[in-house]
Amino acid sequence: MGSLQLKSIRKAFGDHEVLKGIDLEVTDGEFVIFVGPSGCGKSTLLRVIAGLEDATSGSVRIDGAEVINTPPAKRGIAMVFQSYALYPHLTVKDNMGLGLKQAGTEKTEINSRVAKASGMLSLDPYLARRPAELSGGQRQRVAIGRAIVREPKLFLFDEPLSNLDAALRVQTRLEIAALHRRLKATMIYVTHDQVEAMTLADKIVVLNAGAIEQVGSPMELYNKPANLFVAGFIGSPQMNLIEASRLNEPGASTIGIRPEHITLSSESGDWKGRVEHVEHLGADTIVYMDTESAGLVTVRLFGEHPYAPDDIVFATPDKANMHRFDENGRTIFG
Repeated sequence: MGSLQLKSIRKAFGDHEVLKGIDLEVTDGEFVIFVGPSGCGKSTLLRVIAGLEDATSGSVRIDGAEVINTPPAKRGIAMVFQSYALYPHLTVKDNMGLGLKQAGTEKTEINSRVAKASGMLSLDPYLARRPAELSGGQRQRVAIGRAIVREPKLFLFDEPLSNLDAALRVQTRLEIAALHRRLKATMIYVTHDQVEAMTLADKIVVLNAGAIEQVGSPMELYNKPANLFVAGFIGSPQMNLIEASRLNEPGASTIGIRPEHITLSSESGDWKGRVEHVEHLGADTIVYMDTESAGLVTVRLFGEHPYAPDDIVFATPDKANMHRFDENGRTIFG
C-alpha cells in the first residue's frame, strides 16, 4: 500500500509563504508528477512529504496514518535525488544495501534485496565497482536501486534526470516507466521537463506560486486546461494566446489555439502574415509568423515544409480546437 493524503499544507520561510494550503490525494500505485515554474514550491512540497522540511501547518497522511511529526526514516518513503548522493568509497552493492545495513537488516536479506533490485536495473555487472567507475546513467540507476531495496510505501523522485544528457534522459525515463509497471508502486516525481511529465505520469499536478492550478491526466491538462496558466505552461511549443477582441470573438477575453491546430497556405486563409523564423526539425516544422489579425503566432506543421523568413502566408485556425478564457483567465467550457 502507498496512498497519500495532503490536507491544507502550508510552508513559510519567515514572511514568505511557499506553499499556500495544498490539498491532494494520491491513490495506491499512482505515478504522480509535480510540475511548475522555478520557485512554484514543487520541490518544497516533495520535501514536506518526505519529512525533510517541516510544514508550517497541515496534515500528511501515508496509508491513512498521520506522519506530520514522524521523522523521515520512519515514514516508509525512499527518495531519489538529482545528485545521486552515492558514497564514493563504497561499491555499488554496498551503496544499495547501506540503508538496510544501518537499519539492522540481516545480511542474507540485504543480499537478496540487492540482487533483486540489481537484476531489475541491469546492474549485476557493476556491483563490485565504485561510483567513479560508472556513467551518470548507471549512477542514477544505483540511486534508484538503493530506493527499491527499502521496499518503501512511497518513492519520491526530485528531478532525477536533470544531470543526464538528452540520450540518457530518454533511456532512464523508459527504465523508470518500466520499473513503475513492474513494481506497481506509488511514485511522486518532481520535474521541470514537460516531456517527462507527459510521458510518465498517471496524474500531473500543476503548481504555481505555492498553489495547485490543476490536477489531471496528461491529456486532460493538454486538451482541457482549467485556466490561462495551465494552457500556457503545458505544451511545447506553447499555446498561442490571443486577445479575443482582435479576432472578433465575443463572450471571451482570450482565445487559445495550439500550434498544431493551425494550417498554413501560400494562397488564402483567415490570418495573413509574414514568416519571421522557421525551425526545421525533420519530423516537424515550426513556423513563427507575424499576422495582421492575431499578432505573433506559432504554427506547428508535421513533416518538412519549405517556408522561409519573409514569406507571405495565410494561417487558418481550427475553430473546433479553440480554447476560450474569461477576464479572470478561467476556461469557458461549453
